[in-house]
Amino acid sequence: MPSAIEFRHVSYRVNGTRELLHDLNLEIQPGETLVLLGRSGSGKTTTLKLINHLLTPTQGELLVESRPTRDWNVIQLRRMIGYVIQEVGLFPHFTVERNIALVPKIEGWPTHRIAARVHELLTLVGLDPETATRYPRELSGGQRQRVGVARALAADPPILLMDEPFGALDPITRAELQREFRALQTRLRKTVVFVTHDLREALFLGTRIALMDAGRLLTVLTPEQFLTSADPLATAYKNAFVNVMEET
Repeated sequence: MPSAIEFRHVSYRVNGTRELLHDLNLEIQPGETLVLLGRSGSGKTTTLKLINHLLTPTQGELLVESRPTRDWNVIQLRRMIGYVIQEVGLFPHFTVERNIALVPKIEGWPTHRIAARVHELLTLVGLDPETATRYPRELSGGQRQRVGVARALAADPPILLMDEPFGALDPITRAELQREFRALQTRLRKTVVFVTHDLREALFLGTRIALMDAGRLLTVLTPEQFLTSADPLATAYKNAFVNVMEET
């Protein structure tokens, strides 16, 4: 089966000198949740932004659905990739319905189809359909994040990019949304690239975990393999996690 996303010796530099990503080789399979795990500055978000062409590789080649990103029409590429970020980024002057309907409306969907899709997605992410008429300021953080996921799924994209989407939430809401997202992914089987620095989240959500440090990919492991890995950085993450759990 062809990869959904493939990095071939991809590097990215700023101002031609400062290297944020070095010689990345990585294949992401259709339907999997690939978690990019690492400390701040490890290259996770840079990797994510290269996929939807917010950044362009300085070196190497990046393929989406077996086609180099440089050969894609950028607008077409981004419309087939849902994007969820921390703090959501909803338009405050749009209702929930208008926020979710943004891409389908741009795509020219008929009004009745958009309305049905909004209703379907609100139900899918665990919100009352009556939420459609409210504004982001009237919602809790968890509700806004659910709307962000719904908006990313609105046009049924095959690929979903998620950049620490639950990082700003309180622990209880975060755990709840993690459970809901895993159940949602079991149903939808999207190709998901998920950025986090939280080991517990990576182990819970990931099909595989790509461990990154200082712009380099160190290893790619299943959650089970990660827990038994002797890789020094993986061990450091596990030890830090155990220490946090003991302190709490």
